[in-house]
Amino acid sequence: MPLSPSDSIAAVIVTHRRVELLRASLEIVVNQTHPVNWVIVVDNAAEEGVEKLVAELAGERGIYLPSHTNLGGAGGFAYGFLHALALGADAVWCADDDGRPGSVDTLETLIDVARRRGLDQISPTVCNLEDPERLAFPLRQGTTWHRRRDELTGDFLESYASLFNGALISAHAMERIGVPDYRLFIRGDEVEYHRRLKRSGLAYGTALNAFYLHPDGSSEFQPILGGKMHAQYPEGEGKRFFTYRNRGYLLSQPGNRALVIQELGRFGWFFLVQRKDPRGFLQWLKLLRRGMREDFRRP
Repeated sequence: MPLSPSDSIAAVIVTHRRVELLRASLEIVVNQTHPVNWVIVVDNAAEEGVEKLVAELAGERGIYLPSHTNLGGAGGFAYGFLHALALGADAVWCADDDGRPGSVDTLETLIDVARRRGLDQISPTVCNLEDPERLAFPLRQGTTWHRRRDELTGDFLESYASLFNGALISAHAMERIGVPDYRLFIRGDEVEYHRRLKRSGLAYGTALNAFYLHPDGSSEFQPILGGKMHAQYPEGEGKRFFTYRNRGYLLSQPGNRALVIQELGRFGWFFLVQRKDPRGFLQWLKLLRRGMREDFRRP
């Protein structure tokens, strides 16, 4: 049951202490040329200002879900997705508080591409919020990594999705792939969800003519071996903890286990040769093994 223009759609936005950024996202979401039926905001800080903002901008379509526990991105989207399904939504459109659709017709374009190609999931191209001609994250087309929109060819990228940045997912797809895994909290939760989507056999991809704007994240991906590969190195110990620990869990899952040797070589080169940081490599290895053991204790 691919996505259809007649589907009822719930926009799900997860936020945490960024009410002004959320306003910019909501203003675009609620004014789409293909309107959403519900605007669900999961507030991981249960702030009164967020509740008022949802009522102000979304009106009767707005549904405010406060959480007095910080569920992270993974738990927040799981909570929002399940609520959308309980309402009877045929599809969920994801957004976050620091990003926004590139235009008021982003959703309409996504639905059109999904209809023409018979897709159960469709994502927009994620571009740099400050410089929309650049990509927010490196994107591989074929064997080449790109960092600019004008380097991409065609209008569709099959079997690739940036799942929580403007992605549209059918309720039918969620019957097969479930909802995001709360245990991952932040970092890698969307990659794990993509793994499930890939193994489901459902048709999905990225529309290169629809855009979602997001703060630049490409600086985390450090080029190695002349740019043929990348190693992710986020700023801050907290982000690195969740990134590397969750990556270990991902590598232990069916469909990813063959990547372990490549990962060891890639990050071994990055830490030991490029950064000359053996302590960093040992910490990376420790966190990777922790994830493989499904040790989800937080720091």
